[in-house]
Amino acid sequence: MDSTLFGNSDSDVPLFFAEEPSGTSARRTRGTWKIVVVDDDRGVHEITSMILRRFQFEERGIELISGYSGAEARSLMRQHPDTAVLLLDVVMEREDAGLDVVRYVREDLDNRKVRIILRTGQPGQAPEVDVISNYDINDYREKTELTQEKLLTAIITSLRSFRDLDSVERRRMGWARVAEATGGLFGPRSEKKLLLEVLKRLHEILGVDGMGGEGPCSGFAAREEEGVWRIHGGTGIYESMEGCDLSDGAANPVVMVIQAAIASGRGHFEGDRYAVPFPGYNQEKNILFFQANRDFTDLDGNLLHIFMSNVGMAFQNMHLHHEVIETQRDITATLGELIEARSSEFGSHVQRVAESSRLLGQGIGLPEEEIEALWLAAALHDLGKVVLEDRLLRKTGPLEPEELARIRRHATLGFEILKGSRRKLMRLGATVAHQHHERWDGRGYPQGLRGEEIHLYARIVALVDVFDAMIHDRVYRKGCSRDEAVSFIGKSRGTLFDPALVEVFLKNLPDFLDIQDRIPDKGVFHLSLDIMGRATAEGTWREVRTGVRPTDVLLSQLK
Repeated sequence: MDSTLFGNSDSDVPLFFAEEPSGTSARRTRGTWKIVVVDDDRGVHEITSMILRRFQFEERGIELISGYSGAEARSLMRQHPDTAVLLLDVVMEREDAGLDVVRYVREDLDNRKVRIILRTGQPGQAPEVDVISNYDINDYREKTELTQEKLLTAIITSLRSFRDLDSVERRRMGWARVAEATGGLFGPRSEKKLLLEVLKRLHEILGVDGMGGEGPCSGFAAREEEGVWRIHGGTGIYESMEGCDLSDGAANPVVMVIQAAIASGRGHFEGDRYAVPFPGYNQEKNILFFQANRDFTDLDGNLLHIFMSNVGMAFQNMHLHHEVIETQRDITATLGELIEARSSEFGSHVQRVAESSRLLGQGIGLPEEEIEALWLAAALHDLGKVVLEDRLLRKTGPLEPEELARIRRHATLGFEILKGSRRKLMRLGATVAHQHHERWDGRGYPQGLRGEEIHLYARIVALVDVFDAMIHDRVYRKGCSRDEAVSFIGKSRGTLFDPALVEVFLKNLPDFLDIQDRIPDKGVFHLSLDIMGRATAEGTWREVRTGVRPTDVLLSQLK
């Protein structure tokens, strides 16, 4: 669909200002007023039906429901909690059968909205003053005085009272639904998941209506991409249309509502359809469309106005969260490159370990936000090596016991560097740096942790770290074949590695090998710090300007 279909594609789109529905937009689905008539005299039912058969109040007719005993009355009121008026005889199978029904409706069913009109042919059995004083009723009439005119007057008065109470109750419930729905919008998630959550919450706010709407609600979010509007998330009939051109996936009436919303830059109602523009993560132009199972009302307009304002704040919160995550990713990626640069042997080791950790996290079913945290933490696993001497990192011969002990200190050094950060992700990086050389059988270092005492992220990194290290050259040895490394991983389940993680790794082995193929080692490069702490470089991978201390710049951002 060409973007000109929706007006000027270069215009600014304000954030969530819903207009009040008017004209046909405010029209509601018209049902009927339910009136339950309970009397053991069939003649009363016939006369009531004859008087009310053509009666209308506010363009809505009457649905009469008949019962002939107190027991039937209780059953009918359970089945029809939306009853507007209960015309109730006092004396039926017992002298106080009707009064028992009143008590049941008000106390057991807690129905305070229905208007109860007591009718009696034997006023002496239940004196009016006593009944009105002791029972929550709205009118008390003798059958002989209820002429056609007086019955209609009593019904109109009761319906008007019920309407007002119902309006108050609907507003109260509407605000409660909006408050509940809003609370579910905040928290880390992707833009698509937030959009689907908004559509779900709109369904909760508007989809169930006492006016008798039927059928499911549907909605979608669309984004303008290179002049074409495409659906990028939907519910109901639009659930399977992700990626479709909006002009192919939406009917003309839907397109017209969307056009009006984009032209005005605010929410637009039309019958049972609603559209509102909103900015995306990078200020892309988006539109949210929702179709209810009934026409929207003035109350719906008020609820949507408040809810969509909260949605705007949720998107802003999400954008800020993404900015923080992107900043942390940039810092982490740069630190990872610094780690790799300290020794020519590492190449792209850190990047491959981070991607492999993400893949293994997905394989065991970690939530999306945890997978992101795992990636960041994994990229920092060897951070402690940035402060080790060059001669240790580049030594081609066997390490002396003292040298080996100093190399192993990188796990504790990485932990010490990161542990003071106020950011949760950096503290996770500290834990992974500290524990990624622990073993499942408790024979690892530096703490000798065993089994699930080792943080899950560290267990994941330990596995993929060893696999990557084995199949790549080091200054002191040549890498082994992939088959040999895979065999070693399989044999080390329950000793070096978490058996459950090994199972997932082997099951998804082609995907882990694909990471190796996609991220080869970079060209030979080495970065060292001279006696003055200045960065100097050898090789061809990246230039480092003399006089810059990257560790000072980057580590200052972790606090």
